[in-house]
Amino acid sequence: MHGPECDRDYDLRVTQEQVSAPDAPEPSASPSSDEVAGVGFTYYFGRAVLVPLTRLIYRPRIEGRGNIPRKGKVIFASNHLSFIDSLIIPMFAPRPVYFLAKSSYFEGTGFRGWVSRHFFTAIGATPVERGAGQAALDALDQQRRILASGRAIALYPEGTRSLDGRLYKGRTGVAFLALEEGAQVVPVGLIGTNEAMPVGAKMPSRHPRVTVRYGAPIDLSHLGPASSGKARRLATDEIMAAIHELSGQELANTYNEVPASNPVERLKQVLPHERR
Repeated sequence: MHGPECDRDYDLRVTQEQVSAPDAPEPSASPSSDEVAGVGFTYYFGRAVLVPLTRLIYRPRIEGRGNIPRKGKVIFASNHLSFIDSLIIPMFAPRPVYFLAKSSYFEGTGFRGWVSRHFFTAIGATPVERGAGQAALDALDQQRRILASGRAIALYPEGTRSLDGRLYKGRTGVAFLALEEGAQVVPVGLIGTNEAMPVGAKMPSRHPRVTVRYGAPIDLSHLGPASSGKARRLATDEIMAAIHELSGQELANTYNEVPASNPVERLKQVLPHERR
């Protein structure tokens, strides 16, 4: 999978000619950091409430917090075992961490909608439409804007949750963003989140403890430009090796889903999402 076919499969250089929708614009080359809203009262108040609650429920062991750069462009690249991964990673990082969440979480009405909107805002989520081709491009642009503003995002290179607990091969979307934006990558190894909150569970289990390991930041700039399929593949392999060292998972040596056949689908696969 390291030959020309692999490079074509994971080419994430999205241009107007490559996107299936003829009127889909190319993502801005220099996204404005002014378009990214900063964290506010809801975020800090939410953390003040959620961090103690999360500690009480999941009793997490946190390792390597000192490895996290306190400022600058950072991508947290993690294994993905449970819905709560996107809660655990930002809750115990020493800086705000943004991740993309379905816009429907922010659009509900009534008290339930209010709770959902404020909960996801409190954990650093930013809304994005999913499904349409333009939505995938907008999601990529949103991540680039966040990084361009010197902030941190979280992504899952495997593309979706592992249902069997193994670590699957990484897709190159994280590497693409890191190389294009000059961001450092902090590998994250999550242990036990799939037992604390299994796929399909309505309530968490208090029996297993969760471990979060933040690894040393990885600078990938020496591997080449984001336009190079070889650089993206090498960078992805380096990221996945670091995640494996932290998580200790069995390697699946295959992809969690069949690689997408077009650029828009490839962008969608690297975004955090729920498996139904």
